[in-house]
Amino acid sequence: MAAASTTTRTLLLFSPFRTSLASSSSSYSFHNFPKLPFSPFKTTTTSTYTYCCYHSSTQSQSLSSPPPRLNNNNNNVIEILQQRGLIESLTSPDLHDAAVSSSPLKVYCGFDPTAQSIHLGNLLGIIVLSWFHRLGHQPVALIGGATARVGDPSGKSLERPDLDLDSLRRNTLGIESTIARILSENSVILNNYDWWKEVKLLDFLKDVGKYARVGTMMAKESVKKRLESEQGMSYTEFTYQLLQGYDFLHLYKNEGVRVQIGGSDQWGNITAGTELIRKVLQVEKGAYGLTFPLLLKSDGTKFGKSEDGAIWLSPAMLSPYKFYQYFFSVPDSDVVRFLKMLTFLELEEIDELEREMGRVGYVPNTAQRRLAEEVTRFVHGEEGLMEAIKATKALRPGAETKLDWETIEGIAEDVPSCSLKYDQVVNVQLVELSVSAGLFESKSAARRLLKQGGLYLNNSRVDGEDKRIEAEDIVDGKVVLLSAGKKNKVLVRIS
Repeated sequence: MAAASTTTRTLLLFSPFRTSLASSSSSYSFHNFPKLPFSPFKTTTTSTYTYCCYHSSTQSQSLSSPPPRLNNNNNNVIEILQQRGLIESLTSPDLHDAAVSSSPLKVYCGFDPTAQSIHLGNLLGIIVLSWFHRLGHQPVALIGGATARVGDPSGKSLERPDLDLDSLRRNTLGIESTIARILSENSVILNNYDWWKEVKLLDFLKDVGKYARVGTMMAKESVKKRLESEQGMSYTEFTYQLLQGYDFLHLYKNEGVRVQIGGSDQWGNITAGTELIRKVLQVEKGAYGLTFPLLLKSDGTKFGKSEDGAIWLSPAMLSPYKFYQYFFSVPDSDVVRFLKMLTFLELEEIDELEREMGRVGYVPNTAQRRLAEEVTRFVHGEEGLMEAIKATKALRPGAETKLDWETIEGIAEDVPSCSLKYDQVVNVQLVELSVSAGLFESKSAARRLLKQGGLYLNNSRVDGEDKRIEAEDIVDGKVVLLSAGKKNKVLVRIS
């Protein structure tokens, strides 16, 4: 187990509906509490579990040590999520008991349709919903057909560009399809535009706005950063936290949804909802919020739709093959954490994989292969996994698997390609073709790698410098696959 970090941090959790903050002169640590990081202090006579200021060091035994291991018969979804590193904060410790009560919980997670697909960062929300379902609860996915027209400012340095109605409809259909495919018959999918289209501005200000304190809303970190920037922040974005809060109120009142989950950057928006429920409906207990950690890249940045290297969940935007390859290439330092967070494997099995990684004779990437298989199966199904494995084997230079057009077509969008006429390919020297196809910048570079045994034609290593392309080398009369080493490939289409 890696040595614990010595980082010391202070975290401030708050709700946009608080009228005052508690004194932060006292210092609290997680290890004072036997359950999870939540906000256990009453700060005013009308506000419960809304604010917690604590000071903690990761050298603390309770923070650096894993939670107690549960037996396989455990049915408390909150404890299971905690063990797997899928809980950042809870709005109330009462959710522990509610999760094992006789009445199943309805739990929702929101997805704004700002792109045609959700991405790897959103996958954590789907996994948490799936864990709730596995333990007997009802998952609800909420598509933000209304809130996407406003744009969530959380974690953004610039205002989101406006989306036209056609784009919103197209994005909504794409995301609904992806969620339904992953959660299958277990999912209930709603769209908040169905109720927001009936809401009038004056009614909203009267029924909701009066509960919001502007000073507290402006103190929110994402708001402060934007206000200090050159662009500033529009009133439209400023109201987003109230819109999301109202969603929770509506779902609680009309659908019986009692729990909202989201990434840690959604804490303020989630507590906006729990506070609205408490104030508007006069319900002191019964509505809960849960946040999970943001999924980070190895460089510490968040996976996102607008960032380079986004890992989309729709096969139309990222093939199962490339999705599988991403997880297969996860570094050893991340693979165990990802196995716990992104798969449903027993923790004992993950522990054994971790031990194997430190043993003599460990086959490199064994843990990564298991991670790639489990996550690809969850997102793309057994058929998608088989497609990814087949393509991986077939496209490995030196593989014995015979290439066919169907296999190549499955990864065609993931490999650089060019189109050449038949007479520009047949009877042309391989060295010359590899340059005209863009695999090498010069013939000398191609010859050099060929002599080193690194130039492949349709995955077969070529040793002769005089090799010319024959008609039989064109796979199904349509394509030729050239490879320089294991990773660099070019697909030559015969036009």
